[in-house]
Amino acid sequence: MLTFSLGGDRPIHRLGFGAMRLTGPGDWGPARDVGLAARVARRAVELGVTFIDTADAYGPGTNEEFLAEVLHPYPPELVIATKVGYCRPSPREYVALGRPEYLRQQTELSLRRLRTDCLDVLQLHRIDPTVPVDDQLGTLAELRAEGKTRQVGLSEVSVAELRHARTVVDIVSVQNLYNLTTRRHDDVLAYCEEHGLAFIPWLPLAEGRHAVDRGVLADTAAELGVRPAQVALAWLLRRSPVMVPIPGTGSLEHLEQNVAAADIQLTEAQFDAIAAG
Repeated sequence: MLTFSLGGDRPIHRLGFGAMRLTGPGDWGPARDVGLAARVARRAVELGVTFIDTADAYGPGTNEEFLAEVLHPYPPELVIATKVGYCRPSPREYVALGRPEYLRQQTELSLRRLRTDCLDVLQLHRIDPTVPVDDQLGTLAELRAEGKTRQVGLSEVSVAELRHARTVVDIVSVQNLYNLTTRRHDDVLAYCEEHGLAFIPWLPLAEGRHAVDRGVLADTAAELGVRPAQVALAWLLRRSPVMVPIPGTGSLEHLEQNVAAADIQLTEAQFDAIAAG
């Protein structure tokens, strides 16, 4: 499986797993079938996944607690990245909240829920436009200096925001919306390539739209004897050496298909045809 050195010293497999799907409808509460969700999480690790993404907002809180319940004590090679900076007033709301005291509070809660003394990666879920950005970034820098997290990442940022953030705190990863049909962050991806940062595309399968049996994805999948969603993930992995997709699923079958996508080799012609769409 393809690998990436996170922060230059933590090797991870480039096909990760997004744990958000292991919560209830609307990312609220526990999964409908907790037993199945547990089997999916454990199977991901068995299949060689070494990077799992979660957030304090998923549940809220229940996703982190669930991962600890089914995976702790964690294998030494497993990296669990969580996020703070979003609050959940209701099942339908995500609201950026970047006040330093809130970021600290949520980090402490994430540490408790994940049953660890130090988070692997702490990501700012969103920059809060109502709070000075340096206050938010400075809090992350303090938390890292205090040993609350090994590494720091950002989510949904521009190149300008990322460049500025790196003057305040060391950044190892960026998690932006990116997939075959939404590539507006190509400039951020290019910046990450230049500076050796992980680029973590969320919604890498566009909420399942890249799993349908039609179009160039389906044609390429038929040629290779695989599924369209696997081709979409293979395209992302070939797109850049810093790309770390985190497809999420509550299905064992889909999980195994997603992980197997890391072994699919696209020709240059196939890659270009898919890119052209």
